[in-house]
Amino acid sequence: VRLVDSGGGLVQAGGSLRLSCAASGRTCSSYTMGWFRQAPGKEREFVAGISWSGGSPYYADSVKGRFNMSRDNAKNTVYLQMNSLKPDDTAVYYCAGVLVPASDWPAEPAEYDNWGQGTPVTVSS
Repeated sequence: VRLVDSGGGLVQAGGSLRLSCAASGRTCSSYTMGWFRQAPGKEREFVAGISWSGGSPYYADSVKGRFNMSRDNAKNTVYLQMNSLKPDDTAVYYCAGVLVPASDWPAEPAEYDNWGQGTPVTVSS
């Protein structure tokens, strides 16, 4: 499956952005999908994930209560709604997918084998 991220940009602290990840080549409804981010000089870190089988998304503690991940299987797209953004949220955001996850709630980059190209998010103070 090919993943294309979009929706990043520059926003002031406290603002909101919605990221999109469009899948092509194969339906993403069979995939567990995740969002990761990587700030300059830091390792890529998990942000949110949602199982192929549905159910509630799961989140990193740093974004819980502020970010909301959803999927629209009819549009073959997943979203990340980001609210109450902070300067610490500044990073390149990547969506990722895995067809057969090794765990129920994969949260490590190595657990995913399909990646978008990334979309940059900058939060100014």
